Amino acid sequence: MAQLQLRNLTKQWGDVVGVRNFNLDIEDKEFIVLLGPSGCGKTTTMRLVAGLEEPTAGEISMGGRRINELEPKDRDIAMVFQNYGLYPTMTVRENIRFPLKVRKVPKEKHDEMINSAAQMVELGDLLDRLPKELSGGQRQRVALARSIVRRPTIFLMDEPLSNLDAKLRVSTRAQIKNLQHELGVTTIYVTHDQIEAMTLADRVVVMSEGEIQQLGTPTEIYDQPANTFVAGFIGSPSMNLVPGEIERGTFRGEQVTVGGVEGADGIVVMGFRAEDVEVVKDAAELSAPVYSMELLGDATQINVRCGDAFVSGKAGKDFRAGIGDPIGFKILPENCHFFDAKDGKRILVDQP
Repeated sequence: MAQLQLRNLTKQWGDVVGVRNFNLDIEDKEFIVLLGPSGCGKTTTMRLVAGLEEPTAGEISMGGRRINELEPKDRDIAMVFQNYGLYPTMTVRENIRFPLKVRKVPKEKHDEMINSAAQMVELGDLLDRLPKELSGGQRQRVALARSIVRRPTIFLMDEPLSNLDAKLRVSTRAQIKNLQHELGVTTIYVTHDQIEAMTLADRVVVMSEGEIQQLGTPTEIYDQPANTFVAGFIGSPSMNLVPGEIERGTFRGEQVTVGGVEGADGIVVMGFRAEDVEVVKDAAELSAPVYSMELLGDATQINVRCGDAFVSGKAGKDFRAGIGDPIGFKILPENCHFFDAKDGKRILVDQP
């Protein structure tokens, strides 16, 4: 069993706080993604789990056993890094063999274990090559094979796809997800890429400034963001956020008017996603001139300005408009989210 519990975990260096009062329960075989911008504390959290950093306060438990004092080598954890971390003078076979030698696995078992790990990541024909003879995607697969060869209790992956191009990122992402499912190993995955988080995770931990902003499934995070930080970080494009005021059931912001939002009078921030609006060439709930247009292949993204805010809507792939043309976004109240203007927290309103 590889249940992991992080209790009131804090890490700081002098006045600098990397992680603050972090609490998380990770279930056996779960794929958890720590998501957030650079400096939010996600890698520090992972390093605390690995034993590469010592917590200032708090407790880390695995299967109900406290592991704070255990050395990294005794935690049965395998790590995959952004920079691959391969030994350049060793062949693929020897790179994969290395953790078996370190852990003194009997030599007669090596070949079977190496071949099995190599086949899982489709490296069977490359075992005698050196890392310099491999592509970036192949090197990352060697790093994966080296991690899975000894079947650890927990995988820790620190932005493993960052050095790959867009096409390789998609295929390797699928491979990681499939591998984790096949092996049934508890996995903590660190990334700043919300697409990776949404496609890989069983649950996502959205972080900012060392603290958890929201914990939930990808669907929960996307459909019900807990605050304006999460709303503005998740989605491509991110959720539109427009400041304004609700009065007598109507939200009014600069160039935006949406009715049917009873129950939360006052200054708020309204959010809505680009795919939830209907783009028209007539006046609508939001009316503004086209600022820019982006052809996405399967859709056309129209961007406008509402005061200081950029707002996006998605139309059909054949929709066309010129910069400066008047445009309208039809916005239904049931597709809107509302947040407190002071602390950014999600608030509920009565909608049809």
